[in-house]
Amino acid sequence: MELVAFLLYALPMVWLLFILRKQNEERRNKDCYILDYECYRPGDDRMLDTRFCGEVIKRTKNLGLLEYKFLLKAIVSSGIGEQTYSPRIMFEGREEKPTLDDGLVEMDEFFFDSIGKLLDRSGIPPSQIDVLVVNVSMLPCVPSLTSRIINRYKFRPDVKSFNLTGMGCSASLISVDIVRNVFKTQKNKYALVVTSESLSLGWYNGKDRSMILANVLFRTGGCAMILTNDRAVRSRSMFKLKCLVRTHHGARSDSYDCCIQREDADGKLGFHLGKDLPKAATRAFVDNLKEISPKILPVRELLRFALVSLIRKARLRSGKVGAAAAGPRPVVNFKTGVEHFCIHTGGKAVIDGIGLNLELTEYDLEPSRMTLHRFGNTSASSLWYVLAYMEAKKRLKKGDRVLMISFGAGFKCNSCVWEVVRDLEGRNVWDHCIDRYPPQTLVNPFMEKYGWINDEDPETFVVPDEIP
Repeated sequence: MELVAFLLYALPMVWLLFILRKQNEERRNKDCYILDYECYRPGDDRMLDTRFCGEVIKRTKNLGLLEYKFLLKAIVSSGIGEQTYSPRIMFEGREEKPTLDDGLVEMDEFFFDSIGKLLDRSGIPPSQIDVLVVNVSMLPCVPSLTSRIINRYKFRPDVKSFNLTGMGCSASLISVDIVRNVFKTQKNKYALVVTSESLSLGWYNGKDRSMILANVLFRTGGCAMILTNDRAVRSRSMFKLKCLVRTHHGARSDSYDCCIQREDADGKLGFHLGKDLPKAATRAFVDNLKEISPKILPVRELLRFALVSLIRKARLRSGKVGAAAAGPRPVVNFKTGVEHFCIHTGGKAVIDGIGLNLELTEYDLEPSRMTLHRFGNTSASSLWYVLAYMEAKKRLKKGDRVLMISFGAGFKCNSCVWEVVRDLEGRNVWDHCIDRYPPQTLVNPFMEKYGWINDEDPETFVVPDEIP
């Protein structure tokens, strides 16, 4: 009888311990670490200085003086410097008549440089990769780009591959989200995420200003990264994913149409950036922050914001004071939850707008500003150049949290928070120039060289044979 009584008491305890252990293992399997990453830097022969940019614009024959003035204003105010990179096709003067091979060669140069370096440095052989995710919006091809990588590196036949197109500048966090969800159901896996953009097939040779703008902003770049949920290697990892939030406003027509690939009135294909873009970005950004804030901010900050907001609303409803007297609109202090801000380099206005809305300092915005100046807008890969800047500047210490914010066509706003697993001082894409950043001024020389265009008369203007 005593044995029976013992079993009656012991079995529930054993069962409870089993359930708790299983739940703990499931929780661990949901972990997502970045083991290593590699940003792409093309050769110096692909660098876009002021003189060469002028030559490219000059050979676009259908532009007039008004378009020249618009382009000059755009590049001067863009925040982009003279050391960004362009596809090889631009330097061969063939941007108006690209071939599929041009796009594939552009991708191959990035794939076989960055992926090779990453696999060699990490010590992870291709046979150990379980998941492959590639996002390149503007280059759909058959076989897919994932198949191209699998063929080159001879991945296993059972590798799970995902090929994303058309997802825009926020696609890299979508790729991370796919990996995170795979990790929830399988343990001790390794994933390779490859994020880039194809510019060779995307050059617009028309004169619609909303589509010319993309020619000014986008530059060559890419990033490859290895993620894992194997806790045995967590001490070697760089970052741990804390949370990720995706916001999609594609159901709204104005948001859907504001950032879209289409043909202009003359049938020339390009990428339209509409006037509703700032408004659509703001809406998506606000909705995204509403969802991610409770996940990353301390309770005291959420309570403070809620209390201040209620007091302000009560004062306004009373009718005794106006909006000005009621005080400024309360702002959530994100610095109570994160130490670093990794903002998509969509342009100077994008960085300024986020800085203003989150009340960030120039120190907080420096990584994004410097990345925009040095590498330009490299689409979905831009976040990782910003992260690499922080690492090169030795800002990232163990336990720090990094908030990533990205925007993309659709219209989408995606964000996530990474926790730094160990102090980071590694070598990366910034090594060759980090000592020169930040420079004394971010003013580029385009106005100095081409400012004479603003003094020209549209009726008498003729494109000079030699640009001054």
